[in-house]
Amino acid sequence: MPDNMSSPAPCNSSWSISEDSLRRYVHYASENCIQELLSASDSCRNGNGNDGWKILSLDGDMEISKRRSGSFHIFRSRWLLRSVSPKQFISVANAIDAAKQWDHDLVEARYIKDLEENLSIIRLRFGDASRPLFKNREFIVYERRETMDDGTLVVAVASLPKEIAAGLYPKQNKAIRGLLLQSGWVVEKLEDDSCMVTYVVQLDPAGWLPKFFVNRLNTKLVMIIKNLKKLAQNNPLDDVI
Repeated sequence: MPDNMSSPAPCNSSWSISEDSLRRYVHYASENCIQELLSASDSCRNGNGNDGWKILSLDGDMEISKRRSGSFHIFRSRWLLRSVSPKQFISVANAIDAAKQWDHDLVEARYIKDLEENLSIIRLRFGDASRPLFKNREFIVYERRETMDDGTLVVAVASLPKEIAAGLYPKQNKAIRGLLLQSGWVVEKLEDDSCMVTYVVQLDPAGWLPKFFVNRLNTKLVMIIKNLKKLAQNNPLDDVI
């Protein structure tokens, strides 16, 4: 944590929360997020035409679609990654210290707190040179990683409520705190050490931005799997998550 944490910028509203209460809250919230991710993955695989998803792009091993939820859309990308195992992909996607390699808008990513072995709180910070959607913004998120009974790997990521985030990590600069409403990966093992990856993201960047502008730029977020695929293919640590 930075040295100037002892003199944070004023915050209008924050909640002090015990680690035990934080753990219980994140377990509950992340369980809902995991179920939403699995539902999006099942819907995509089963091809249910009545589930509200609209296909935006379909090209070989890749599909991008969206579904309206509240003021913003949820975007979903589904990719067949040949010769990339689930562990190989997740080891790269979970490498928070190397996140800037696959998200070039990211300035800083750091763990704030580990609640359990597979449950963490993370700060993501974007700078002045980032795209308009992320420019001078930060996100305080939880990350939960779970392996389902069938071997499917799920990584759920979403923002903490603003009041809890402010109490846990007070805002120290002029950065705007956005909200990652829900996001994450569902990685299913296939034959020949390949995998099917479903990526879901819904973002409220906060601050003033036209909603149509946010929704349009959200489609670019799902393309991040291209960068992750390249890193995973060059990653020999197949047995590390």
